[in-house]
This record gives sequence, structure tokens and C-alpha cells, in this order.
Amino acid sequence: MSLHDVLSRRPNSAPVEPELPGRPSEQLAVVTCMDCRIPVLDSFGLRLGEAHVIRNAGAAVTSDVIRSLSISQRKLGTRGVVLMAHAGCGMATFTDDEFVAELAQDAGQPPTWRPGTFTDPVQHVRYGMAQLLTSPFLLSDTTVRGFVLDLKSGAVDEVEAADPEAVNNSTPNPDKANAAS
Repeated sequence: MSLHDVLSRRPNSAPVEPELPGRPSEQLAVVTCMDCRIPVLDSFGLRLGEAHVIRNAGAAVTSDVIRSLSISQRKLGTRGVVLMAHAGCGMATFTDDEFVAELAQDAGQPPTWRPGTFTDPVQHVRYGMAQLLTSPFLLSDTTVRGFVLDLKSGAVDEVEAADPEAVNNSTPNPDKANAAS
């Protein structure tokens, strides 16, 4: 199906709720993967207007996620952050180095960022939680909880936080370019 075909199905006006305030009523932000199968709000029993949703490839905690969360907290009143990765993520099917090499070949230069691939979603969430908890740009009273969604069963399992120092050196920062490229 073409983009034109998809856009031709859109309603003339989107189904918005004009009475909802711009501030999430649950003071919550959810960071998760862009995978189209993830029912973000339903995974936590949330409704429209209750949480900000920030999505990217692999639910990676990047500088842009920190930027969005900083604005969400300081300008729109959120205090809690939920980080949710999922089993069977496409980001676990290739490596950073492979993708950087592919982009460098196709684009003629390597990207200035890392893709942020991972092999274990639980460890990936732990690393992301540590990044969030140690970011100087997030409020010191930020509450962070991590989860892994199983897209086959629908189970949403909580991940215990790791010591930020123990995780700090175990996973490369997805914002840093591949120095070897």
C-alpha cells in the first residue's frame, strides 16, 4: 500500500479530545520502542491525556529522549518515567557496527550517532534506567520504573534497577558515533 493510499483513509478531522489539558494528568512519561505492535497506553492501563509517550527505535535513552523528558518535567509537570523495551525487538537483530558500516557505505559517511542495538532487553532497560537516574537534566525526584513487554503473551514484566555505576560502562551510549568507522 502506498503512502497516498494510507493517507486517503484518514478522517477529515482527527478524533481529538479538546477538553484535555496539555499536562499529563498522571504526571507520567513513557519511553518505549517505535514498534507498531506496542499498545503503549493499554500496556499500563492508561488513557489519552494521562501520559506523554516518547518512542524511538529500541526504546533507547538518547540525548533527544533526555531533551524531551526534561521539557516534559520542567514545563509540563511530569515526575515519573516508565521505560519499556520489548522481547523480539528488531534492534537485537543487528549490531551497531554493522548498521554504521551500512550507512557509511550508502550515505558516504558514518552517522554522528550510534544505533543503540542490544541483545538482552532486560539489560537494555537496566542501562536506560541508570542513564535516566543519573542525568543532570532530569529532576532529582524523578521516579523511574522499567519494564519488558512480551509481544506474544502481552506480559509486561518489571525490571529491577541496577546500580548506575555498574551499568555505566557496560553498554555503549547510542549518541556517540562509532570511532572505528
